[in-house]
Amino acid sequence: MSSSEAFVTVAGREVRISSPERVCYPAVGVTKLDLAEYYVAVAEGLLRSLAGRPMALHRFPGGLDGGSSFYTKHAPKGVPDWVQTAEVTFPSGRTGREVCVTEPATALWAVQMNALELHPWPVRREDTDHPDELRLDLDPQPGTGFAEAVEAATEAEALLTELGMVPFVKTSGGRGLHVLVRIEPRWSFVETRRAVIALARELERRRPELFTTSWWKEERGERIFADFNQMARDRMLAAAYSTRATPEATVSMPVRWTELADVAPEDFTVRTVPALLAERGDAHESLDEAPATLDALLEMADRDEHDRGLGDLPYPPDFPKMPGEPKRVQPSKARHDADQG
Repeated sequence: MSSSEAFVTVAGREVRISSPERVCYPAVGVTKLDLAEYYVAVAEGLLRSLAGRPMALHRFPGGLDGGSSFYTKHAPKGVPDWVQTAEVTFPSGRTGREVCVTEPATALWAVQMNALELHPWPVRREDTDHPDELRLDLDPQPGTGFAEAVEAATEAEALLTELGMVPFVKTSGGRGLHVLVRIEPRWSFVETRRAVIALARELERRRPELFTTSWWKEERGERIFADFNQMARDRMLAAAYSTRATPEATVSMPVRWTELADVAPEDFTVRTVPALLAERGDAHESLDEAPATLDALLEMADRDEHDRGLGDLPYPPDFPKMPGEPKRVQPSKARHDADQG
């Protein structure tokens, strides 16, 4: 074996890693080989998050400080014959094939492709139009931080539990948190997004000083944005145990609700997570055990619409105009245009 390549084995499959000594995270000295070995160490938990899901790769050919990065959504040419793909439909209506994780070695192949982040869809390859995972992204706005995100996640846990669901939580790898619920794959992206909007609005009603559902940054204030559009088609969160593009090589880490108040995002890195996982076990081990129904949240959405006159909220700008969607006009611009008119 030359120093320009290494071979790493996981679950019986050997994967070639070229330039294994290339530094991906200069601030902490994490190399390409370190990343591959990290994914071997967390293979079981990573596969639980990724198994059967199409995913996009956030790739950094020159490492984190190498200047350029890009997302790969379509499966690249030359993908190994053992790497599976799945057909997905994008918001434009076009279709494409994305890499689909069916074994841990696919994560090693992603490392070979210089991916520092793995972003799965909330669907399985058998049915890419009906999510089986409800996702609430809690995004701290300027003036807030991880402590406020923890408070927001705790409120979300209480509400989801009240509705008969079993929520799980993980760090984003940054200042935010991701709340996940395994659901039955019976509803479309439009319906699951509508359910998350209803959840976010109820949280905002209960704690208006803590939560905001405003898509427009100028209206959010110093609150936690409940990002409902992470549930839209072709919107993805980092996988559990995925590395993140941060100087410290942080990881999106599953945690137990009882641990949440005592953790910090920087606790979980490529260097620390394997030992923590071995010691504590996977906090999301039971994630797949009890898929929930969306009936309660969709009933809440119906009440919002019929009793409060609250319809849809804006989609991301790259989406086609959706039925029932309000105008995508920044409020300050709308007021300016009205004044000028």
